[in-house]
Amino acid sequence: MSKVKVTLVKSMHGRKKGHKECVRGLGLRKMHHTVEVLDTPENRGMINKAYYMLKVEEA
Repeated sequence: MSKVKVTLVKSMHGRKKGHKECVRGLGLRKMHHTVEVLDTPENRGMINKAYYMLKVEEA
């Protein structure tokens, strides 16, 4: 499967609970933290929910 690099570029402070949970579910912990996740429909859904806080690149 292909992978996607996801970076948290905006703070989670003051965001909706569901959006914070999606960011944590992707494995992101703090600002400018980058993780590689599998490009699955589940991960894409979490990325799409909190898209405004994330930077996404093809890995």
